[in-house]
Amino acid sequence: MKTRQLGKTGPVVSAFALGCMGMSDGVYGPADRAESIATIHAALDASVTLFDTGDFYAMGDNEMLVAEALRGIARDRYVLSVKFGAQRDPTGQWLGYALTPAAIKTALAYSLKRLGTEYIDIYRPARLPPAPTSRR
Repeated sequence: MKTRQLGKTGPVVSAFALGCMGMSDGVYGPADRAESIATIHAALDASVTLFDTGDFYAMGDNEMLVAEALRGIARDRYVLSVKFGAQRDPTGQWLGYALTPAAIKTALAYSLKRLGTEYIDIYRPARLPPAPTSRR
């Protein structure tokens, strides 16, 4: 598997990544947990090292699925990329984004717990608020 360095000082990752949203969110149809875990294992076997999730995918369930699939795998064998900040209500409807320092610290604490890891390699907001426009 070819690799790429992210930025000038970022981690070296596989040229292909595995996006995990559809494994539990139902966005693309019904999800099968066992099949999703098998897919993550097959990706590791194929030397995929970059796994992408979001704390709002299936209201946190996607992070728990990723954690289950990666349990027992040496932490230096993969890179976790997590999106944060998107807010959903209990029915899954979008509420907006929470990007205050306190909201980010809270989201990170929950992601670390759900993922069962001490660190996240790439942590980024799901969206940035639009830049304010100046009025003259």
